Amino acid sequence: MYKTILLIFLSITCFAQLKAIKLTTKDIPESIEYKGNIVDAQRFKDDLGEHIILITETGVIDNKSSGEELYREAELFAYKYLLSDGKWALQWKVYDFIKECPVDVEAKFIKDAFTVTDLNKNGRAEVWLMYKIACYGDVSPAETKIIMYEEGKKYAMRGEEKITFRSTKDKYGGQYIFDQSFKKAPVSFREYAKALWTKYAYRIIE
Repeated sequence: MYKTILLIFLSITCFAQLKAIKLTTKDIPESIEYKGNIVDAQRFKDDLGEHIILITETGVIDNKSSGEELYREAELFAYKYLLSDGKWALQWKVYDFIKECPVDVEAKFIKDAFTVTDLNKNGRAEVWLMYKIACYGDVSPAETKIIMYEEGKKYAMRGEEKITFRSTKDKYGGQYIFDQSFKKAPVSFREYAKALWTKYAYRIIE
């Protein structure tokens, strides 16, 4: 099953991925605003024009509550800008976070899952983001999400990563649900999302 899904993923990626140029921090126009540290930045074109997409993270932030107890926080962001009349205009933004976590915290993009496609071949890009957020007090699965935008429409797949214990081969987690937008979307959108989930939504514990 995994090999079948992987082959589907590779096939879709080869034929439906739009050409995107990776940007460095110096390449990003000064008018583009963002928060956090850049994880990845890409520039691409479709029938709607020229776009820049940024994904950023704050990393772990140590803080104190009103009772002076130490806790950790982490945030992540994604920004999509469109060049309009010579100016970069923000089209949409993704924000997620973990707040006031007393143990280990994570809010991180899965960088290799960050892709730009045109699966339905309508000339309008689909931007795919995948990330995990967690407040780890034990070995529970991290909350995992795939967010995709086509133009201004959002599609979301939410669930948890699959945990595998190497010593015992025991597994748990891995469940997910599609939102209504994904359920009504072209089959190719859901197939690509499921392939991303199978490829990246897991963690092996020794």
